[in-house]
Amino acid sequence: MTDNQRIEAIAEHYREILRLVGEDVEREGLAKTPIRAAKALYYLTSGYRADATQIMKQALFEHDGSRMIIVKDIEFYSMCEHHILPFFGRVSIGYIPDGKIVGLSKLARIVNVFARRLQVQERLTGQICSEVMNVVGAKGVIVICNGEHLCMKMRGVEKQDSSTTTVDYAGVFSDDVRLREEFFANLKAM
Repeated sequence: MTDNQRIEAIAEHYREILRLVGEDVEREGLAKTPIRAAKALYYLTSGYRADATQIMKQALFEHDGSRMIIVKDIEFYSMCEHHILPFFGRVSIGYIPDGKIVGLSKLARIVNVFARRLQVQERLTGQICSEVMNVVGAKGVIVICNGEHLCMKMRGVEKQDSSTTTVDYAGVFSDDVRLREEFFANLKAM
């Protein structure tokens, strides 16, 4: 099935959903909504059609230095797998290289790969951490993610000021609390 065929199939489902909630899908304001919504959903789930490992392998470089490399505040947008509502925020990634570094933009790209799927923030944070650890072959990786979830703001408990922070780490960050503290101190200082 081609991308266009998938988008059209998704649009048909949106047409039926709109009918089921009581809308007239032929009215002027909604006539093109199913195809627009289908295209948006397809884009927002583009991470299923991307390979994070291949993206990172395109920019691995030999490097003997650096104690810790940090890329701070990579913005992301994702969709909660429980309610299909957006959540968004920022990810910061730190790693200690072991002879190789990865191009900085690739870290932002893999955040997008994993965020552009139906997700939970906890898994998103872990997937980023594991991918950097495995592909770069780092001595250690740490990832912090802070997100705001519309499933908590628009429905359910409706808590407008709530946010969620998740942290995952691997390698030397697992064993050395001082390295974790250094990472968090650097985030505050930046």
